[in-house]
Amino acid sequence: MILKIFTRNNCPKCPPAKKLGRDLENKSQVRIQIEWFDVDKIEGMAEGAFYQVMATPTMILVDDKGKIAAEWRGKVPKESAILDKL
Repeated sequence: MILKIFTRNNCPKCPPAKKLGRDLENKSQVRIQIEWFDVDKIEGMAEGAFYQVMATPTMILVDDKGKIAAEWRGKVPKESAILDKL
C-alpha cells in the first residue's frame, strides 16, 4: 500500500499530517510506503490534479493495483483509521 500525502507550506492544518506520515514511516512493523507531495510545486500539483486534490492536507491510500482504498481530504485521520485499511 502507498499513502500519498498532499500538503503545502502555508497550510495551518498540514503539520499534523506531516507528523502522522513521519510516524508511519518510522514504524518498522507497518508495511506502508509514504509518498510526499507539496502542491505548491509542479510535481505535487500534477499528482494532485490526477487525484483531484482540492484541499490540504489530503491523504490517499492506494493499493498495489493503483486503486484508491481510502482517502481523507482536508483533514488528518487518526493513525488507527489508516492502519485499519492496510
